[in-house]
Amino acid sequence: MKRTLAVLAGALALVVTACGGGGDPLAGSGGESQAPAPADTIRIGSANFSESRLLAEIYAQALEGQGVTVERQFGIGSREVYVRALEDGSIDLIPEYTGNLLQYVNPQTTATASDAVYAELGQHLPQGLIVLEQSTAEDKDAVVVTAETAQQYNLRSIADLAPVCNQLVFGGPPEFQERPYGIPGLQRLYNCTFRDFESLDAGGPITVSALADGRIQAADLFTTDPTIQQRGWVVLEDPATTSPPRTSCR
Repeated sequence: MKRTLAVLAGALALVVTACGGGGDPLAGSGGESQAPAPADTIRIGSANFSESRLLAEIYAQALEGQGVTVERQFGIGSREVYVRALEDGSIDLIPEYTGNLLQYVNPQTTATASDAVYAELGQHLPQGLIVLEQSTAEDKDAVVVTAETAQQYNLRSIADLAPVCNQLVFGGPPEFQERPYGIPGLQRLYNCTFRDFESLDAGGPITVSALADGRIQAADLFTTDPTIQQRGWVVLEDPATTSPPRTSCR
């Protein structure tokens, strides 16, 4: 489940910001829509997990290094929230993962190779949004188990996990229950239905803690997370490929 890095931006975001109607996910307590950033300012957003915040900060500092005035709007929420913020001009750009973004805008996609994902993505983005050139940076969503669980059930891949899924609790972000690469993909490709699902954070400390203390037996973590190697946890291979590459634009 590769996650390749890209930047998603509102069209002409470096020049003007578009105003949109309807409810704004970044609205203030009174429900009014947040005004777009000034014309000489770039408002950068991030999702609500640490890697997205880190990437957004890298882009923010790079732009500031070129003399651009930057506003930070980090920790917005899930893709369902921040794409709307891009559309109505509440933010101007956000680091994104091309594979997951493509599945969001075109759930029927069958593209898996990075270049094919990137090419198709440009054909399905909402009007007014563009995706910048993709970078080579990537990580992967992975189904991770402890070494003890892997040994107990002789697990090396998700295919090995499938026969015992109904005995295990899976933990991950709430959206993992709905997205094609998440629980639906595991059910469709591996006939894997877990005993229960724990709604936690996006590859963060809550998920790590739940896996460590045995509250869950399998988790959605990012392969860039050093905790996996530090604790000797096992990343299960994904022979059927539940999600396409997720590359980032630069």
